[in-house]
Amino acid sequence: MYRTHTCGELTLKNQGESVRLTGWVQRVRNLGGMTFIDLRDRYGITQLAFNEEWDDSLMNEARKTGREFVIEAHGKVIERSSKNPALPTGEIEIKVSSFSVLNPSQTPPFTIEDETDGGEELRMKYRYLDIRRNPVKENLLLRSRVNLAVRQYLNQSGFIDIETPYLIKSTPEGARDFVVPSRMNEGQFYALPQSPQTFKQLLMVGGMDKYYQIVKCFRDEDLRADRQPEFTQIDCEMAFVERQDVMQTFEGMVSHLLKEFAGTESGSFPRMTYDEAMRLYGNDKPDIRFEMTFTELNTVAKNGRFKIFDEAELIVGIKAEGCANYSRKQIDALTDFVKRPQIGAGGLVWCKYNHDGSLKSSVDKFFDQEALKKWAEEFSARPGDLMLIISGSAQKSRKALSELRLHLAEELGLRDPKVFAPLWVVDFPLLEWDEESQRWHAMHHPFTSPKPEDLPLLDSEPGKVKANAYDMVLNGNEIGGGSIRIHHKELQHKMLSILGFSDEEARTQFGFLMDAFEYGAPPHGGIAFGFDRLVALIGGKESIRDFIAFPKNNAGRDLMINSPSAIDQQQLDELKLKLTI
Repeated sequence: MYRTHTCGELTLKNQGESVRLTGWVQRVRNLGGMTFIDLRDRYGITQLAFNEEWDDSLMNEARKTGREFVIEAHGKVIERSSKNPALPTGEIEIKVSSFSVLNPSQTPPFTIEDETDGGEELRMKYRYLDIRRNPVKENLLLRSRVNLAVRQYLNQSGFIDIETPYLIKSTPEGARDFVVPSRMNEGQFYALPQSPQTFKQLLMVGGMDKYYQIVKCFRDEDLRADRQPEFTQIDCEMAFVERQDVMQTFEGMVSHLLKEFAGTESGSFPRMTYDEAMRLYGNDKPDIRFEMTFTELNTVAKNGRFKIFDEAELIVGIKAEGCANYSRKQIDALTDFVKRPQIGAGGLVWCKYNHDGSLKSSVDKFFDQEALKKWAEEFSARPGDLMLIISGSAQKSRKALSELRLHLAEELGLRDPKVFAPLWVVDFPLLEWDEESQRWHAMHHPFTSPKPEDLPLLDSEPGKVKANAYDMVLNGNEIGGGSIRIHHKELQHKMLSILGFSDEEARTQFGFLMDAFEYGAPPHGGIAFGFDRLVALIGGKESIRDFIAFPKNNAGRDLMINSPSAIDQQQLDELKLKLTI
C-alpha cells in the first residue's frame, strides 16, 4: 500500500500514529538544520518535517526534491510547534523516518497555485497540470457532486437511466452535425448526436415512461465562452404528461440543486411569456436579479422636430436608478458600447433627472422640460435617475438595449453570482421565418407540439402559432429547454411539410419516427438541461470551460493533444475518402 491516509485528513487525534503518505511536492522550505515539504494530493496538504538531528542524510535527500515531484513518506504524526489555522491539517506534521521519490518532475511551465502565472492557452496545453490547482480541482469535484445529486433526484422520482446511440443519422435541422464516415458502408456517414431527441421519444413509445440520461452531445458551430463542440446534457422525457407536469418535476430538481449547493431557497419559479420577455427585457432569457425593465416612448417622444425619433419604428429605454451623477465620460463610454458592431445601435440618447427636479438631456434642443417630464413619467423616474434611450427598428433596438442593460448592471454590481433568480419562459412562437432561405424554421425543433388552441392556425397563419414549449432561465442564461412533443403521425407530417420537407424527404429523414407513432404513441414531453452551464452557474461562473476536465479553445481545438489533426493516407483509403484542399 502506497498510503495509509490522504494529505487532508490527519489531525491531532492521529498524534503518535505511524502513517504513510504519497502526493506531489507543493513546495520545499530549507531552514538551516530543518527542511519542510508541503505534500499535496486532491484531499489537501500535510507538512513533512526533516531535521538534521533526526537523520542528516534523509534531510539532504529531501532537499533534492523540487516542485511537483511525486514522493512517498513514512513517519509519525507529531504536533506542530508553529500551527497553520488555514489548513485542516495545520496542527500536525509528519516526522519523516523514510522517504522515496516515486517520480521526479521537470519545473512546471506555470505555478501550481490558486493564483497562477499561466495564461489560458498555456494552461489548456498542460491541462493535466492545471487540474492540480485548487480552483480547477474544486470545479471538477463540484461537477461530480451535482452529477450525483441529479441522478439521485431523478432515480427517486421514478426515472430510469437509458443510454442512446452515439452513431446516428444526420438531419438537416438545427446546428451542423459532426459526421463520421462508415468504412463498411462506402460513401455513407453517421452523425454524432446533437441531442438524443428522437430516441427518447421512441423510448416513450416503448413504454419507458420516465427516461433520463446525462449524455454527451455534439454540435459543429461557432464557439464562445459558454459553448463547446462537445457538451453534456441532462436529457429527460416523460409519457402521459402535460406541460405543467414536466415543469413541476424539473423545477423541483433545480430547486433541490440550488438548495444543496448554493444554500438558496427558490420557492415557486415565476413564469413569463416569450412576448413579455421580449417587451420588457429584449431577449428570451432575461436576468431578473435586477429591475431595469424596458420603457417604450413612441407615444411621448415623437414631436415632429427630432427626425431620428420620428422615423424610428421603436423608441425604447431603461432607467438606471441613482445614476444621474454619471459624468459625460461615463455616458460617452456607454454610447461607445452600444455603437460597437456586435451591438449595432446608431447612438444613445440620455436624460438625467437632477436632484433639484430639473431634467437635462442630450437632445435638449429638440425637447423642452415639459416633454422631458412626460418621459420621466413613463419611466416612473425619480430625482437622481438616469434614462438611456435607443431608437430604430424594433428588433435591433431591443437587442442593443438588452446588451446595454446587462453591461450597465455589470458595472453597477447588480449581477451577483451568489444570487440566483430562476424563471420559466413559455409560449414561444412555434416557427420563425428565415429571410435567406425564404421558409419557416422550427424555433425549438420539428417535434415540438403547437399549443392545442393554436392548431387551427397552422394552415392559415403559421407565424402566429405558439409552441407548447418552455425554457428554464437562470441569471440570464438558458439552462434548460423542452416541450410537449407531437405524438400523432398526421400532425408530425404536417409540421415537416410547413418546414419545407417534401413527402420523400420527410420519409427519408423521419419515417422511422412517424411509423412508431402508428403503434400507440402516448402523449409525451421532456426537457434537456445544459449540464456544463448549470454547474458553472452553481459554481458562480458563466464560462463553462473550467468545469470541463479537458475543454476545447475558441477555435474548437484541444491544445493538449493537438486535435483535430490530419489522418494518414491509409485511413483515408480504407474509408474511400479523397481530400481536396
